[in-house]
Amino acid sequence: MAKRYGTALMIAAAATALAGAALATPSSNVLEASIVARAGFEDRVDVKIKLRDEREIIHIPAAADTVMQKIVLGPGGHTGWHSHPGPAIALVKGGELTLYSSEDPTCTGRTFGVGQAFVDSGQGHVHIARNLTNQNTEVWVTYLDVPKGGGVRIDALDPGTCFFE
Repeated sequence: MAKRYGTALMIAAAATALAGAALATPSSNVLEASIVARAGFEDRVDVKIKLRDEREIIHIPAAADTVMQKIVLGPGGHTGWHSHPGPAIALVKGGELTLYSSEDPTCTGRTFGVGQAFVDSGQGHVHIARNLTNQNTEVWVTYLDVPKGGGVRIDALDPGTCFFE
């Protein structure tokens, strides 16, 4: 009897996971998303990042892996809604990138151009990045506190706050 309930529970969990994956928003026209470097800290590292005039403080008391990634979005491309396991520092090397937050009910994008950088707090901050131009956009991202051997992206459902064409 217990075995039957355990099996039913495993099937229900698998179905829930598959349903979530099916509802995730896939990326579009991502020309490259290559991991260029990954490393773990040899010593314990405590990282604090203060944002927005110190109103938001990101604290990583024992940082895990750090990962660097090159991302190229073609014209009209986007990342799909997602978050990261820890903070991410993004630098725009070419083109423009417009970032939308799931927490903004007005769906007002913030555009970053060549030579500009921004910090994503990670920790479940769901967002989408879009290339609204007719040229490629190249972004280099450093992800902090990535679980050992884990991924840098956590797919998310469309929050329903933005209605893109």
